[in-house]
Amino acid sequence: MDIGYIRVSGFDQNTARQESTFEGLNLNKVFEDKASGKDVHRPALERCLEVLRDGDTLHVHSIDRLARNMQDLLSLLSDLTGRGVSVKFHKENLTFTPDKENPFQRLQLQLIGSVAEFERAMIRERQREGIAIAKAAGKYKGRKPSLTPEQAAEVRKRVEENGEKVARLAREYGVSRQTVYEHLKKHTGGAGIAMVVEKNS
Repeated sequence: MDIGYIRVSGFDQNTARQESTFEGLNLNKVFEDKASGKDVHRPALERCLEVLRDGDTLHVHSIDRLARNMQDLLSLLSDLTGRGVSVKFHKENLTFTPDKENPFQRLQLQLIGSVAEFERAMIRERQREGIAIAKAAGKYKGRKPSLTPEQAAEVRKRVEENGEKVARLAREYGVSRQTVYEHLKKHTGGAGIAMVVEKNS
């Protein structure tokens, strides 16, 4: 199937520009989110990811419509191409396929990964600077947990009872997969977490 994804922000809800990208394409379905680019919770994208299957193609107007940042982009591309789904960004004229032997595609993914790592390094540096300033001012109260106890319990239930993928939940809650695994490990023990890893591999 050919699936389209559109995202517009709350202050700009004009979908015409993105819809024009899909003219001439025989799309089976189009998913549309009305959310900020920084918004972790994008219901239509979650439904879209659930619908996509091996052999499908996801069509998106541009990279910024799909991903919140480079790390998010790399995670989405790795997940989708790993499931046999191709992703086409029409504005940038870029297509990522499940073909792991394509040297140019491998180079593109490596570049995206490098930029994502640079973004993470800059974020960590700004966090360290902010903590140092807060400590100097006597206002630092320590790092907040990445998942609240309520969120951790919900994630645990969705993995153990519903069999949901850790990668998908990590994107939804805006944390890393390692963070999700750590919260699961606290409550399931080594054997339990090994089973979860196997299910999610």
